[in-house]
Amino acid sequence: MKYTLEKERIIIEGKDDFNPQHILECGQVFSYSNVGNVYKVFPADKYAEIIETQSGYELVTRDIKFFENYFDLKTDYNYIKRRLSQFKILEKPLQFGYGIRILKQDLFEMLISFIISANNNIKRIQLILNRMREKLGVLKNQIKAFPSYEILSQQSVEFFKEIGAGYRAPYLERVLKQITPYQLEEWNKLDTVSLRKNLLSLYGVGPKVADCILLFGYGRGDVFPVDTWIHQMYNSYYPTLENRNQIRDNLVKEFGGLAGYAQQYLFYYQRSGI
Repeated sequence: MKYTLEKERIIIEGKDDFNPQHILECGQVFSYSNVGNVYKVFPADKYAEIIETQSGYELVTRDIKFFENYFDLKTDYNYIKRRLSQFKILEKPLQFGYGIRILKQDLFEMLISFIISANNNIKRIQLILNRMREKLGVLKNQIKAFPSYEILSQQSVEFFKEIGAGYRAPYLERVLKQITPYQLEEWNKLDTVSLRKNLLSLYGVGPKVADCILLFGYGRGDVFPVDTWIHQMYNSYYPTLENRNQIRDNLVKEFGGLAGYAQQYLFYYQRSGI
């Protein structure tokens, strides 16, 4: 995929390997909105608008290098899709979600967001996170930034209940006393098995949330988050299995280092109901 960096915009040529709807609505991120066919993206304290053009897309932002990395623009997704196309199960998912790219997200924001995501729907997750930003975030780059660890770690269970976190409120209050952003970054030195074990030791982090953080935060390709949609997909194509950890291990074995990419195409397609 060809793209050029300008002073306050990234110009993407073509639409085969980049589609903001596919990228932002495939379940990997919650810090975005879609207003009048313009996607607004606001991870951490950064902001960008994605505008479709005749020949591709323009990302309008003051943080050019950040979003070049965030959207993983240097990775050749055409090559990844060619390799995945050898798997028959991915034929339709690759056509349907052709513009997916796996984002490189902030680990601390990921942790908080995906604890909130447990047994939740995307609109409600976004509502809770937006309330958190409005009440505690500092205004920067046209948006209220995601609250810092220092501010969030001072909040009580009652605050998290007030913004709608429900039964997840105690998890959030406790995990903020258990881990720091620095420790999350240090864990990146670990292998995937050890890193998953550490994540599972955190309050509110189960196997699916841990694997989402491994994939979308740490960029580990050898993982395969399994939720209800993936569970349904698996039992439609493979011998019926109820153990989700075993399903994950089987799919990682099948797709190898590209398992995380395969998961996103399969999840997005399965959830579409086509």
